[in-house]
Amino acid sequence: MKKPHNFVRLLRTAHGFVGCLGIALVTLGTPVPVEAADLARADPLKEGFSATGLARIDAFFKSEIEANRTPGAVLYIARNGKLVVHKAYGHLDKANGVPMREDAIFSIASMTKVMTVAAALTLTEEARLPLSAPVSKWFPEFKDAKLGVVDGQSHVTTEPLKRPLTVQDLMRHTTGLTYGARGNTPIHKLFPPSSSGAATRYTGSEFMAQMAATPFLHEPGTVWDYGFGIDALGMVVERESGKTLDGFMRERIWSRLGMKDTTFHVPPADRARVAQALPTDPLTGKPQSIAMLTAKIKFDCGGGCAFSTAPDYIRFGQMLLNGGVLNGQRLLSPQTVSQMTSDHLGSHIQNNVAVTEPGRMGYGFGLGVAVRKEKGVAAVNGNPGDFFWNGANGTIFWADPKERLVVVMMSAAPGEIRKIHREQLAALVYGAMEK
Repeated sequence: MKKPHNFVRLLRTAHGFVGCLGIALVTLGTPVPVEAADLARADPLKEGFSATGLARIDAFFKSEIEANRTPGAVLYIARNGKLVVHKAYGHLDKANGVPMREDAIFSIASMTKVMTVAAALTLTEEARLPLSAPVSKWFPEFKDAKLGVVDGQSHVTTEPLKRPLTVQDLMRHTTGLTYGARGNTPIHKLFPPSSSGAATRYTGSEFMAQMAATPFLHEPGTVWDYGFGIDALGMVVERESGKTLDGFMRERIWSRLGMKDTTFHVPPADRARVAQALPTDPLTGKPQSIAMLTAKIKFDCGGGCAFSTAPDYIRFGQMLLNGGVLNGQRLLSPQTVSQMTSDHLGSHIQNNVAVTEPGRMGYGFGLGVAVRKEKGVAAVNGNPGDFFWNGANGTIFWADPKERLVVVMMSAAPGEIRKIHREQLAALVYGAMEK
């Protein structure tokens, strides 16, 4: 048999190389068509839910909406990897009579944190973001960070930190970079009030310089205290990757899971789908609003500035429950997800999780998520190993490996009513499960 001409052999070789390269590109980073990313839908009764329990969930939302305690909600529940509940309740914009829709877009506030940590862990898997690495590796100004000390006259003095602030501290809220709105000490008053409050005031570089220059509330690694750690983590990710946080998360997480509506910057064409809060707080009667719906941010704050939908976030949650993979797209290894969803506080770090999340006694904290350590203790129903985080504007997410369950509830309810709804929703969902 005559051998192919050299040029022909070259073409075949090139074609094989391009084919392999194409496969690699599809595997590593090609956005997944949304249809391919959707969870299979199933009858909830066949996945262990009772008709009576599901009716109670519907009745609860109907009652809360009629009582003007929430404008509306979108509830998505997955069990055994299948979508069993996907419902829209009430209004997207009650003041203007706009009904809720399943693809409504919500300001998810601190539910942003979970995605930021997951994205950052993809760099950890590449040995580019070690958890024990000092933040000063990327932002040298943190080499001079100081601990704040308040004297008897309420004056703040400073002293050197006993150890550097690390990436792990950023991920687990053991930084000392507190939210200013979460306390009344002289040190709290030196910090911006919240993630969104910082992002509307500073650029990313200004924010990091401000954090490094402000006296820390606690020594790093000693106290769990809710604050700016994951906003700082997002800035570290930007510096390490050379991309905006929005661009990096789109590349590593959102596009690969088909999360087409998740973003830090809602396009004008989609603004009509953004859910609006009730004009008054149902518990206090005071005016309320969601600042992120009108604010212009100066940096992509990984601690609280993203927008998403229930269909998008349920896929993200299912990916974590699956050990880092969904529909053939592996984002993280099972071991990395296990590390993320294990307690990182132990017995040597002061655990204040239940101070921020009432009803969550008995929870520790992993990387970006709170983790249940034992059955009972907590007022909120669940199982050891379940993990969650919520958003200050009324959004809820949790995953329960024992029950093979993922729950996402989106609502524009920024007042204290959201904390009541968290416990009630857990009771309703677990109460609707017969097996």
